[in-house]
Amino acid sequence: MRFRLIAFISAILLASSCNSGLSDEAILDQVERLTIGYFTDFSDPSTGMALERSNGGRTVTTGGTGFGIMAIIAGAERGCYSREEGVARIEKIVTSLENLERFHGAWAHWYNPETGKVIHFSEFDNGGDLVETAFLVQGLLAARHWLEADNFDLAERIHDLWLGVEWSWYTNGTNTLYWHWSKDYGFRMNHPIRGYDETLITYILAASSPSYPVGREVYENTYKKSSYYYNGKEYYGITLPLGMELGGPLFFCHYSFLGLDPRGLTDGKTNYFERNRAHTLIQRAYAIDNPKNHKGYGEDLWGFTSSDDPVTGYSSHHPGTPEDNGTVSPTAAVSSIVYTPEESMKVIRRLWDTPGMVGPYGFYDAYNPSCEPAVVEHYLAIDQGPEAVMIENYRSGLLWKLFMQAPEIQKGLEKLGFYYE
Repeated sequence: MRFRLIAFISAILLASSCNSGLSDEAILDQVERLTIGYFTDFSDPSTGMALERSNGGRTVTTGGTGFGIMAIIAGAERGCYSREEGVARIEKIVTSLENLERFHGAWAHWYNPETGKVIHFSEFDNGGDLVETAFLVQGLLAARHWLEADNFDLAERIHDLWLGVEWSWYTNGTNTLYWHWSKDYGFRMNHPIRGYDETLITYILAASSPSYPVGREVYENTYKKSSYYYNGKEYYGITLPLGMELGGPLFFCHYSFLGLDPRGLTDGKTNYFERNRAHTLIQRAYAIDNPKNHKGYGEDLWGFTSSDDPVTGYSSHHPGTPEDNGTVSPTAAVSSIVYTPEESMKVIRRLWDTPGMVGPYGFYDAYNPSCEPAVVEHYLAIDQGPEAVMIENYRSGLLWKLFMQAPEIQKGLEKLGFYYE
């Protein structure tokens, strides 16, 4: 906590000074270190897991915890704390995950950390959440390879958790992969995991599983069978091969690619790094065009994704929809720095210079210059995690390197028709 306090004070002093002399690296270092603190200083004390948000109860989130595990690794490697402390934090999380109720190996979206009981995410969603489980496992596999050289026992415990996920159960005996299963409601949610969106990592992991794999036919029959998978249109002169109109919220470019390296990844039709770069640049072009004349939009203030906001409370905000209400979500442009380093850095500098935008765990969740107050002064785990991880991937490629060391992932990618150019 003392380190975090010192870092926060340092960041505030830097932000209040003349920032024109600060290097990009200095700003990125401050933002990354502060943001990692959400998953260390602000983690749930009893489980070590990530709290869903900073302004509402003690609910822990599994997907956000997966992001947080990767952030914890980055923090140890950056010297925010010792490797030993980072390992201890991950071990605490792993112990908690071993003891939480699972549903054919999958974890629920939310848990009460005091009781270990599932918290309903929606009326019928009180069981396994395969997508949140995938986000969690992505982080766990990165940790397995970070630990295997000198913490073999903990790496093996993580491996056992990975083996326990029954991905094939979630097909319900069909060629369709479903998002949810509950002891009380079975497959009543009836939500096939279709793309193109944030869920690609679910199929990569399901195909890669050494114990309960799914075949390519499930991927082809489910993920690609939606009205918004293929696109191919041009927006602002930029071609978008996959995704909905104007691409949708930018977390589509982040969640699956925190560990999965998009650089050169292709299925023979789409280069996924270029697809995500195009999606990001379309959002930037939209902000510059600013068809709704929202205050502040421009080349140094763009980035639209799901987050809280001062208007509706929580929304997807993506271009071309009523949800575009003037709110910019820092996680959108910050987490896209791997795709658009120069363009994202302009937004980071603008936010860094904006009074009240920097808090104890990095940039606050949302900013709308048309509102008073303009800043939403709290945090969400699923927004802070991608910022910390993608900044680290931009700086060193660390989490990509760790996750891609998994031999199972290489086999799963090949099974689904992916390769690296």
